[in-house]
Amino acid sequence: MTHTTERLVLGDDFMHDPHATAAALRERGPVLPVVLPTGLPAWLVTGYAEARDLLTDGRLSSDGVYDRLERLREAADGKPSSFSADLARHLLNTDPPDHTRLRTLVNKAFTPRTVARLRPRIEEIADELLDGLDTDRPVDLLDAYAYPLPMIVICELLGIPQDDREAFGAWSNVLVSTAPPEEIGAASASMGGYLAELLAHKRTSPSDDLLSALVAASEEGDRLSVPELIAMTFVLLIGGYETTVNLIASGVHALLRHPGQLAALRADPGLLPDAVEEFLRYETPNNLSSPRYTTEPLSVAGVEIPAGDFVVISLMSANRDSARFQDPDRLDVHRPTGGHLGFGHGIHFCVGAPLGRIEGEIAIGRLLGRFPRIEPAVPPGELTWRASTAMHGLHELPVRLG
Repeated sequence: MTHTTERLVLGDDFMHDPHATAAALRERGPVLPVVLPTGLPAWLVTGYAEARDLLTDGRLSSDGVYDRLERLREAADGKPSSFSADLARHLLNTDPPDHTRLRTLVNKAFTPRTVARLRPRIEEIADELLDGLDTDRPVDLLDAYAYPLPMIVICELLGIPQDDREAFGAWSNVLVSTAPPEEIGAASASMGGYLAELLAHKRTSPSDDLLSALVAASEEGDRLSVPELIAMTFVLLIGGYETTVNLIASGVHALLRHPGQLAALRADPGLLPDAVEEFLRYETPNNLSSPRYTTEPLSVAGVEIPAGDFVVISLMSANRDSARFQDPDRLDVHRPTGGHLGFGHGIHFCVGAPLGRIEGEIAIGRLLGRFPRIEPAVPPGELTWRASTAMHGLHELPVRLG
């Protein structure tokens, strides 16, 4: 992180040593002009109170934000956008009333009651994956368990064929990374093309899955266009497993670094729902909110933000703000739940939150119940975090099970 006369230029520490970087940023102020590691000039919000307020402020718009971002990038490097325009028309890039219409439709699939009916199948998937873990040598818990569980769940829910899931994982990893625009564009084109073909197939050969239901809804006067269907599928796929992968892996990692909390959770599995909330706060899977832009000048914590500027909110930093959470850098599975911004806040609150919560609870609970001994296979300092401003998650989590 280097200082310029106008903006703080954030480097790799913002992704690889995020909590120390966030603490230093909060000391400077809750709202700062920065250049993100992706090159985006924006106002970064790190304070909890400011973050929560701005996440519901109608003067921040998401409508067409991707087009604005691409115009800015193209002006900087002179290259036209190669990102799939269909994928960009998703929930996080729209305002009401379009957002309300889309959200109302998809909310029906992710109510707590609907998700609760998935519990037996999620438990079955978790047990099958645990059966395959090797207890004779170190195993990468992220690759062998935290990643496939939510991937299988969301693909079964949506109706994605099993043979195509590995490709989805590869495309998704690129799309939420800081890869060069050409790589991100290629991954978006591959995913967009595939989804268009899949949705066409669901239209002629529907089955008992969410994608078939979305296609049927569009044919019953709900006015969902083909691009909207593609974008909806994209955001459900990414949001349906990326956050949960990191919730599971980072939650286990946090427990391994805090043996007392691990022992407390083993002694009282009834703490699991509260523990999941603490994992979401302590090691927030979503690094930054989706970018928004000001539709008029704003004054936030004494800082003047001009109209038309980009604003991004550090959910992870807000969740470690001592003005809101007592002793915020301490993991505490007994901490009173509520108030964290792990799934965001406001109209863009994560639509898959009920599913993510139940998957995290089942995955970690089944793991602890199956293996009385779980130990890190490498020193914590050797673990690395993904190069992403969107997601906060480990590259791998080698453990020994017994």
